[in-house]
Amino acid sequence: MAAAAAAVALERLAAAFLLLAAQVACEYGMVHVVSETGGPKGKDYCILYNPQWAHLPLDLSKAVPPGGNKTQYDEIGIPVALLSYKDMLDIFETFGRAVRVALYAPKEPMLDYNMVIIFIMAVGTVALGGYWAGSRDVRKRYMKHKRDDGPEKHEDEAVDVTPVMICVFVVMCCSMLVLLYHFYDQLVYVIIGIFCLASSTGLYSCLSPLLQRLPFCRCRVPDNSLPYFHKRPQVRTLLLALLCVAVSVVWGVFRNEDQWAWILQDALGIAFCLYTLKTIRLPTFKACTLLLLVLFVYDVFFVFITPFLTKSGSSIMVEVATGPSDSATHEKLPMVLKVPRLNASPLALCDRPFSLLGFGDILVPGLLVAYCHRFDIQVQSSRVYFVACTIAYGIGLLVTFMALALMQRGQPALLYLVPCTLVTSCALALWRRELGMFWTGSGFVKDLPQSPWAPASADGPQPQADSDAAPSQQPPGQEAAPSPSPAEQPPEPSAPEESGAGAPHQDPESPAGLAPGPSA
Repeated sequence: MAAAAAAVALERLAAAFLLLAAQVACEYGMVHVVSETGGPKGKDYCILYNPQWAHLPLDLSKAVPPGGNKTQYDEIGIPVALLSYKDMLDIFETFGRAVRVALYAPKEPMLDYNMVIIFIMAVGTVALGGYWAGSRDVRKRYMKHKRDDGPEKHEDEAVDVTPVMICVFVVMCCSMLVLLYHFYDQLVYVIIGIFCLASSTGLYSCLSPLLQRLPFCRCRVPDNSLPYFHKRPQVRTLLLALLCVAVSVVWGVFRNEDQWAWILQDALGIAFCLYTLKTIRLPTFKACTLLLLVLFVYDVFFVFITPFLTKSGSSIMVEVATGPSDSATHEKLPMVLKVPRLNASPLALCDRPFSLLGFGDILVPGLLVAYCHRFDIQVQSSRVYFVACTIAYGIGLLVTFMALALMQRGQPALLYLVPCTLVTSCALALWRRELGMFWTGSGFVKDLPQSPWAPASADGPQPQADSDAAPSQQPPGQEAAPSPSPAEQPPEPSAPEESGAGAPHQDPESPAGLAPGPSA
């Protein structure tokens, strides 16, 4: 008797196991619920069903209850679907317990129109950030030649990335991703706080140059002894800082408002990416290649390999980026650009209502684009590297969207972006016979050569000194005569004249700064 009971229990356990194993191959569907008593209008809810057990109609109008006579029982299939407990409570509260339901599975479009918005934001951020970073880097290097203690010293200095820093960064990324996978509910708030601080700083860094161009409201803080106000900053810069902090705080408070909070998140995210591209600097193409290849392997591993290593069979990268399904907080990581679905498919209730693109898919190729722009300025190539690398990034992003549509699963964007950008940049350098210079960074590792306008400005002070000493004498013959004379050495009066004359371009001071160049 006991053996028979054990056999029955074992059969039930095996049946339950087979049921669960088959249910793993599930798809999203919809259940339309209406009240039998003629109450409120019907409502759709999301379900999970197994297409191997039953085929649901694509349209609600074609959904009919299964039926037939006794001879057709073997051909009748009764679909089994899973409904969330939260939706079940909502059905009882809205329609009561006397309800009629209809199951259907509308076809989901392969791509959504929001991909166009994500494409424009991503390519625009990479192009603008790369252009800004390259132009700013070259300008700061010339200013460093001019005067080491000049007024530009208070600006944020670019950080050169070394191979050791790349290795440390990748180890930190792997560690943080694994920690987020296991302790998501605790660490997600830390990431949200870091994003608020970094994005407000990035927004201020992007808007401050525009504010400085305005010709009004230049009043400064009165004299004081406060720690951060003794230099008397402009009042408008303080107001801008408060505005940036306020925007970040508003997003932090209302971050779960799906109707409009994503707009603030995207704006803050773009500002953060631009600030990072401006601050982080890869000095050589060798460093670019190392960073992109290492992160290429990192992205592929955590998307495609980790499902074979986790108990749930889920990708660590996708699970962390979209938020674990069993998360108690239901918070999402903010380090993504997100745009809501624009199609009218009912399945938008089931699937994620947003399309996402991680910041890493913008920043990593963007650093290469910034390097290409700096190299363009170095070799005076009319920005051919910058344009080619930006176009390659756009093509790689389109390939990513195509792979997403074909595979219908999260894709590691760097799998397509890294080959497109690296191969394009390397092939262009090889075609222009500049691969050696491009690989080592040419003059970026050492001091840059003189500015194209340096020879013209270098001759500027000499005619002034000669005209002050003796206008009728030849400049070469007078260079030895004025030097011992105390009256012929007026550095204080001549410097303002030069700076005033060169104010539109701010370059005539370059002879004084470039004079010690060969000894540096």
